[in-house]
Amino acid sequence: MDALNPLTDEELAVIEERAEAATPGPWHVRQLDDGHAMSLVAVSTAAETGLGERWPDFDHRTIVAATLVQQPRYVDVADERWDENAQLIAGARQDIPRLVAEIHRLRRLLGGADQEPADG
Repeated sequence: MDALNPLTDEELAVIEERAEAATPGPWHVRQLDDGHAMSLVAVSTAAETGLGERWPDFDHRTIVAATLVQQPRYVDVADERWDENAQLIAGARQDIPRLVAEIHRLRRLLGGADQEPADG
């Protein structure tokens, strides 16, 4: 998407539907390093407790995504931005609905015209 091809109402609706279909938030970043999943960086519906829970003493059903699991080597992105990726994913759960709402608000202020892609 660029200035010549603005986001259409239909595209915005698809983004909104994906956000509404996902696990409810807020989401949090958790560090769950233990002997079963070394250096596990996870996105979770449960906030970090500061108690240092390790498997099986945390509820695995709260884990939405993992950005690092080094041993066994399941998740280990080459650029080593595990924490940054986890922050982005966790933040997206709150950010996307807010951004969609802001786009709707601004479009209402501008008269609500659908943004059609430019021919080209």
